[in-house]
Amino acid sequence: MSQAASPSDPASSGPGSDARRAPVTDDPPPETADTPAVAAGPPADTAGISADVPAGRRRLVFVTVLGALTAIAPLSIDMYLPALPELASDLSTGAMQAQLTLTACVVGLALGQAVAGPLSDALGRRRPLLVGLAVYALASLLCVAAPTVEALLALRFVQGAAGAAGIVIGRAIVRDLYDGVAAAKFFSLLMLVNGLAPILAPVLGGQLLRLMPWPGVFAVLAGVGVALLLGSVFGLRETLPPERRETGGARATLGTFRGLLADRAFVGYALSGALAFAAMFTYISGSPFVLQDIYGLSPQEFSVAFGVNALGIVAAGHLGGRLAGRVSLERLLAAGLAVVAVGGVGLPVAVLAGAGLPGVLPALFLVAAGQGLILPNATALALAGRPQRVGGSASALLGLAQFAIGGAAAPLAGVAGSGTAVPMALTIAVLAAAAVAVTALAARPGRSGRSGRTARVASRN
Repeated sequence: MSQAASPSDPASSGPGSDARRAPVTDDPPPETADTPAVAAGPPADTAGISADVPAGRRRLVFVTVLGALTAIAPLSIDMYLPALPELASDLSTGAMQAQLTLTACVVGLALGQAVAGPLSDALGRRRPLLVGLAVYALASLLCVAAPTVEALLALRFVQGAAGAAGIVIGRAIVRDLYDGVAAAKFFSLLMLVNGLAPILAPVLGGQLLRLMPWPGVFAVLAGVGVALLLGSVFGLRETLPPERRETGGARATLGTFRGLLADRAFVGYALSGALAFAAMFTYISGSPFVLQDIYGLSPQEFSVAFGVNALGIVAAGHLGGRLAGRVSLERLLAAGLAVVAVGGVGLPVAVLAGAGLPGVLPALFLVAAGQGLILPNATALALAGRPQRVGGSASALLGLAQFAIGGAAAPLAGVAGSGTAVPMALTIAVLAAAAVAVTALAARPGRSGRSGRTARVASRN
């Protein structure tokens, strides 16, 4: 499906339109009845930045709120990681069932993005976002009183599905205002903000467990949901005006999804990011049991180790943001995949060799840190040149792939119980290798590097 505006569409002309930023391809697929021509986005400068981007103090608020919205996933997952063993004991269930509460949230995050993204293309960004955050706060509060693991599973699914609106719409807002290298730099900037969430969340969770039982963590998450709702009400404006919204209904949305899934570059970058994310999520799911039950870390020591790894994500994201524009986005993505692959291969070697924490912790650090280069650049490459009115749908597919694959992989870390680290190590290694292979096969510049060419053009301009 051609993603640029139709040449006959008046909105496709003029400087700074999406049509101007869209890449030139040798054999663009024709438009079909299911994939109607779309209008271009707002005027943008020659660096791929919209003229509507906030400035000054408003920009600081804008970045902070967007970063917090995209941090909903680590906040919802990481804050109660240290409580998983206690939760399993309190609800009289096993390690794998406790880990399924993570999976339920992740599945909700995945499916919720598939709904909230297209809705935001049709209704604008603000309304679906505010409704989602309100439901997220309520579901978090209800988790406090969950009497059984089955009830908690259901509520965690609702919590994830509602919180997904913040993640997918946050990405869509970035796409409304940025493209190419400018988008990669902004996504890297968000990594500095939302990267604090996985650093602080498990540390805060570990300290909360000193003061209260595990349900108290969800009370705090309910407060986070209220804060995000207020921040979005007062800190974010509408970035998709009515004239640029998708008006074709479900038929047009399905046509957009089909076109994106037929785009080799989009699928390649989406899968490479999703598989790498799944490797990290397997670490997130399995490490509380592996590091505490097998290697003897206390909840507080685990929180520190987890925070150090998250700091690696922030550092790599900062480095990638500084290099974007001087180094191609494809090379930055490849560097991040290489880092994750080294950690992924080193982890089972360390586990099987009995190297202990001196071998396991550095490998896990590499698996986590590489995400700071992978996620911003894979996202920017996949979204580059996409028309504004399909930004929510494209963002939804990216999020769906990440959380669906991550949710499916997470239980594998505990498939043999909490007495061995081998399943977690092998799962991470396989996912890291698959991410490298998919990128090599499906997203190679010159064969399917449409998005990459867009990014380089934006950088040169």
